[in-house]
Amino acid sequence: MVLVVAVGSENPVKVAAVRAVFSRIFSAVNVFAVKVNSGVPPQPFNEDTVRGAVNRAKEALRRCPADFGVGIEAGLFSMPKAKFLRTGFVDVQWCAIADSEGRISLGCGPGFEHPPAVIERVLREGVEIERAFEALTGEKNIGEKAGAVGFLSKNLTNRREITEMCVLMALIPMLNKQWYFK
Repeated sequence: MVLVVAVGSENPVKVAAVRAVFSRIFSAVNVFAVKVNSGVPPQPFNEDTVRGAVNRAKEALRRCPADFGVGIEAGLFSMPKAKFLRTGFVDVQWCAIADSEGRISLGCGPGFEHPPAVIERVLREGVEIERAFEALTGEKNIGEKAGAVGFLSKNLTNRREITEMCVLMALIPMLNKQWYFK
C-alpha cells in the first residue's frame, strides 16, 4: 500500500523535506504539493506560526485525498527575557500533521536569531523575513534554497535540514499513537 501525503505548500524545500522524512519511515510514499492559504499573516509571530502550520495541514488534507496532511510554517517567537538575544526574537519552524481520522500532531525544529537589521526591518516595515534578509544580503528567493539559516551558518545546515527535523518531531505522536491519542 502506498502512503499518500499532502503538503500544504508549493515551496520545493518543504515538499522535499516531507518526502525525505516520510520515505525514511514508510516503504512507499507519494507526496503532493497543495497550494493552500495559511490563514495567518505572511510573517507570523508566536502562536500564529503554529496556527498557520495547523491550518495548512488541515487544508491540504481537505483538498487532496491523503493519509496525512502536512503544514509547515516558520515564524518569529518573542523572547524578551532572554537577555543574550540581540533582537528578542528566535526564528522557529513548526510542523503540523493531520491524519484522516482528525488527529493532529505538532513538532518544531531548532531556532536561531536573525541579524538585528533583519528583525528591525520586519518590525518597522512589516515585511517578511525573506524580503528583509534579501535586502541585507542581496540573496534572492533564499526561502526556496538554503534559507537564511544556510547563509548564516555558512552552509553547516540549511532550511531543508531544519525542516526535516520539525517534520520528524511532528511525526513522533503519529508513530506512537497508543501513547498520544486515546
